[in-house]
Amino acid sequence: MKVKTILLGLSIALLILIGHNAFCEEQPPENHQTRAPDKWGIAMGLRSATIVFDAEKGVVNDVVPLIFYENGPLFIDGLEFGYRLFQKEKWQLSPFARYRFFDIPERYQNEIRESGLDMGGQFTYHFTDWLHTNVEVLSDQSGRFHANLAPGINFERGIWELRSYARFRWKSAAFNDRYYGLGREDPGTAMDAQLAADIRLHVWRNLYLLARGSILFLDSDTRDVSFIDESYQSEAFLGIGFFNDKKDPVNTLASKPYVRLAHGWGTESNLGEIMTGNTESDPYNNQLSSVFLGVPLADRLFTLPIATYLTPGIVHHHSSDVQDRSTEYVLAVKFYYTIKWPIPWRLGFAEGLSYLDRIPYLEEKDMQEKDYRPSQLLNFLDFSLDLSLGHLLRVECMEDLWLGYSIHHRSGIYSKSSAFGRISGGSNYNTVYLQYHW
Repeated sequence: MKVKTILLGLSIALLILIGHNAFCEEQPPENHQTRAPDKWGIAMGLRSATIVFDAEKGVVNDVVPLIFYENGPLFIDGLEFGYRLFQKEKWQLSPFARYRFFDIPERYQNEIRESGLDMGGQFTYHFTDWLHTNVEVLSDQSGRFHANLAPGINFERGIWELRSYARFRWKSAAFNDRYYGLGREDPGTAMDAQLAADIRLHVWRNLYLLARGSILFLDSDTRDVSFIDESYQSEAFLGIGFFNDKKDPVNTLASKPYVRLAHGWGTESNLGEIMTGNTESDPYNNQLSSVFLGVPLADRLFTLPIATYLTPGIVHHHSSDVQDRSTEYVLAVKFYYTIKWPIPWRLGFAEGLSYLDRIPYLEEKDMQEKDYRPSQLLNFLDFSLDLSLGHLLRVECMEDLWLGYSIHHRSGIYSKSSAFGRISGGSNYNTVYLQYHW
């Protein structure tokens, strides 16, 4: 048995012993309540956009997962997120980021990666409860700037929610030359305009339908680029999501926050093989260690006792004979269903996003075999099974400590998304973990 495995086992045993001593001190009566977030949600849908460049196929489609969360100054709204650093009654100023799609034919999207996260700041002024305007200054990762003026309205009645805006975008010469001139022609500094509307329909309890439509009108200088074939670009999105039930709002939750410590071992098996018990070990014994936090979102989903959490995590991929160490950042929504016989045990599932600063060996190998360029950003899944150590050991004060197994999975959704590099495949790790709720 390797030293790391022995150390891991000793660490878990030590944590259990520490937990027994620390958690079993006299506890106050149970009266725990967690503040519910203002808003939360997770959605998946199909985005379809026209291509402005001269191409054989004029439309490109993407499967897009989206996460929504708002609690105090922090907000995550699908493709954008920020933090209201300064906030008054009428206005707010936020560090801000938005994901930008670069729409070209699917067959080029694995090699050409011009979609990305633009970062900067956003100033919002509210004229009324339903009318506001945003002023944004954003930059891509190479310092190419663009700015937006976006007046908009918010409208809600019954089961319908509508957000509509007009966005006037100033593009720096560097930005416009890169994303529309493609580095071959120089349309220079310009301004374009976009009209857009987001609709959300509340179907039943936590179930919602989502739709979005927009049209972007290119400026005359950009339209004059020789390989731009359209004067405007249209976009549509249709999706389904789980959100907080607007008809039955809650202020507090019984679910407790958690921290999860895990260690895992890589496998060359795909997700289906792991699920059926046909797991092939990684000959190079690549491993990871992770820390995840759990922020309670809801105690129930629809009418079922399914606890829902927002779970950010950081993952350390250890160095080995075939890879250097790397760091993975995860943001996901996790669902737990508890079965109370013969002792409490839970089935868990998480969906979210994963970003790696360096591609690990297992993914690099999988992509080479399939002739793909790897992607740092991928879809994230987590399947878990755990049980209450307190009930197992018959120690009442350890009932919030759980021992579990999970599958740590990254993949590109079967090459259906340009955001994930239009790839199929990824990596899998079998992990064991301790999870403590407080």
